[in-house]
Amino acid sequence: MPPKTWLVESILVTIFCCQILGIISIIYSAGVESKFYRGDIVGAESSSRTAKTLVIVSAAFGVLTVIAVAIMAALGVFAGFYNS
Repeated sequence: MPPKTWLVESILVTIFCCQILGIISIIYSAGVESKFYRGDIVGAESSSRTAKTLVIVSAAFGVLTVIAVAIMAALGVFAGFYNS
């Protein structure tokens, strides 16, 4: 059984969070099954771990960005933009 591909998560992260890391994650996750079925088990596991790491980093970056924007909005940083 091949390792988890993380393809669905990679696509969701690409759409909702961070496009650059998401696209790189899609590339790694797309190679998991092909490496596994060619017999490169170590390469498939490595690609799966890399895709997982990129998905987690992208999701964390997205959450931190939303929190930062919420804090700035609460502090009134964007108040000048509404008066124009």
